[in-house]
Amino acid sequence: MGMWGIAVAEQIDRDKLRTALRTMGNEYIFYMLYDAIELMPPATLQKLVEPYLDLETLRPDGGLPSSLLAKAESFARASLAGDYYEDFRVDSRNSAKKSTGTIAWIAECNRLLALCVADARSGDPSQTRQCFDIIFGVLDEIDAGSRDIIFFADEAGSWQVGVDWKTVLPSWFKVLSATSTPEDYASRVVHIVNRHCGYEAPALLALARKLATPAQQRALTEA
Repeated sequence: MGMWGIAVAEQIDRDKLRTALRTMGNEYIFYMLYDAIELMPPATLQKLVEPYLDLETLRPDGGLPSSLLAKAESFARASLAGDYYEDFRVDSRNSAKKSTGTIAWIAECNRLLALCVADARSGDPSQTRQCFDIIFGVLDEIDAGSRDIIFFADEAGSWQVGVDWKTVLPSWFKVLSATSTPEDYASRVVHIVNRHCGYEAPALLALARKLATPAQQRALTEA
C-alpha cells in the first residue's frame, strides 16, 4: 500500500499516471487516495476534497481519538461492532470483488500498523505494543470467523488484508522484547509468525531471535 515509502521525489508524467489509474481498479485507487490523505498539506487536501464533499462536515470537532492507542482501540471497537461489515450477493462474476466496507477496513488497518511501526522508533514500548496487539487481535478474530468484521466473497481470512509482515514484525519484535518475560515473548512470537507469515516464517523467527534478550532467545528456541 506504499504509505511512508517515498524517500526521494522524482518526476512523474501525469498523463502516464492517469493512464495507469485506468488499469488499477477501484480497490487500489481507494488505497492510493487513502495514503494521499496523509501526504498532502492541508491547503492541497482542502482543494482536492472541496468539489466532492461538504467541507463543513469534515471540520475537527474534538471528538475523535488523538493518541495512537485511542485510535487503535476505536478501530477495534468499530470492527468488532460490525461497522465495516458490508456484504453483497456473490456469483461467479464477482467472487474476487471486495465491498467498500472491506476495502476501507483494510486501508485503515494497514494505516494504523504503519503508525505503529513509526511509533516503535521512539514511542513508549509498552503503549506501542498495546497498539500492535489490539490490531493483531482483530486479525485473529477475522480468522476465527465468529464475528462479522469484514466480508470476503471467496476465501475469508486475514491473509487477504495484505499486511506487510516483513515491515511490521521487526518493530513489533523490538517493543515486545522490551516489555515481555522470556516465556511471553516466545509464545507471542510463535503464535503470530506461525499464524500469519507462511513461507516467510523461518526468516522472521530468526529475526525475532536476533532481536531478543538472551533469556528470550532460549525460550524461543525451546518453543
